Amino acid sequence: MNTKRAQAALEFLMTYGWAILVVLIAIGALAYFGVLNPGRFLPATCVLFPGVSCNDFKVNTTSISLIVRNGIGENLNPFTVNISSAATTCPNVGASASGGLNDGEQETLTIDCGASDPGSAGARYKAALNITYNTSSGINHVRTGEIVSQIE
Repeated sequence: MNTKRAQAALEFLMTYGWAILVVLIAIGALAYFGVLNPGRFLPATCVLFPGVSCNDFKVNTTSISLIVRNGIGENLNPFTVNISSAATTCPNVGASASGGLNDGEQETLTIDCGASDPGSAGARYKAALNITYNTSSGINHVRTGEIVSQIE
């Protein structure tokens, strides 16, 4: 009588074991082929610092374009944005707003990577942005921002 119960328990465990094994193989295959890659679902973002906004941005295979608006309440002269990330192939290059960035003004900055492009089209791009500016007090400020986008 005990052998029948033991056999039923063993068959029960084997059936669920095979089902769990199939599910694990399916999840492994989805992860291997990149379907479960969370980087594909993350939104593109450009964050500078409070008071200065990145209204629009684009990363292509040769340059990075940012549309920046000053909302601090003071003129920022000079205003420079540099990429300073070791992880990017476009390091230590930047762009400056010609004549600074006046209060309420919006300006397009283009960072030309030259021969060292940010990557191939379709790849994810993430870099730190160093923003340097002076206010009317004459004190030099350095802030950090970030850009995450897909290369177009």
